[in-house]
Order: sequence, then structure tokens, then C-alpha cells
Amino acid sequence: MRFTRITIIKEQAPDRNINDELQWFGSSLGLFSLRDKDKSTFRIFIVLLKSLKSQKTLTSDEIAHLTNLSRGTVIFHLNKLMESGIVSQERNKYALNVENLKELVDLVEGNIKKTMDNLRTVAGDIDQRLGL
Repeated sequence: MRFTRITIIKEQAPDRNINDELQWFGSSLGLFSLRDKDKSTFRIFIVLLKSLKSQKTLTSDEIAHLTNLSRGTVIFHLNKLMESGIVSQERNKYALNVENLKELVDLVEGNIKKTMDNLRTVAGDIDQRLGL
């Protein structure tokens, strides 16, 4: 069974500064944690986002070079992004699973909907067995 971790954080959107908006976007989806002091996940996300234009996949070494992070740090954060379901790996190369940010929202929304439908089904079954 494949698990996808989804975290949604409701927060007011920033003013029209693209960097702040991207940070807010990722934070709202639970991609970037407050514990990530040097914004490693954000930096990796931005590199992967930029690679969408050229439709290029990147190795962890390339991402490490572009973000000035160690390969170990990059792999740690890539695993978190893969856990969230928005990054995939093929032949030791990484890419976002979408072609743009709007598609990313649609992907997350679809995952949430599937999860909620499953929860609703299980809740109904439990309610029935408990006589509620």
C-alpha cells in the first residue's frame, strides 16, 4: 500500500511578492515545515519547479549543486516530497508530478477527496456496527 501524506494549513495569502507567494503556497500544502530553518525543502521545490519549463528531470547531485545543499539533505527532503505525492523518481532522477502549480492543487485536492471518501465509507461501517 502506498501512503501519501497530506497536510493543509490555512493561512492568509501574502501580498504580491512571488517569493513570498511561493513560500505561502508550499507552506499551505504542508510542504515546508517551520523546523526547516534554511528553507531546504523550499529551495528544492523551486529548483524542481524551474525544471518544469525545460521538462528536465534532475539527479540529487544536480539538485544539491543548484541549491548549495548536501546530497544527503537533498535526498532527505526529496523523500518527504515524494511522501507527499508531488515528486516522483525515475532512474535516479526527480521531477514534480505535475506541469504547473494549478495542476498541483488539483492533484492534492484529488488525494484529499479520495481520503475523505474512504473515511466516510469506514465511518458509515463503524456507525452501523456500533448501532449509531
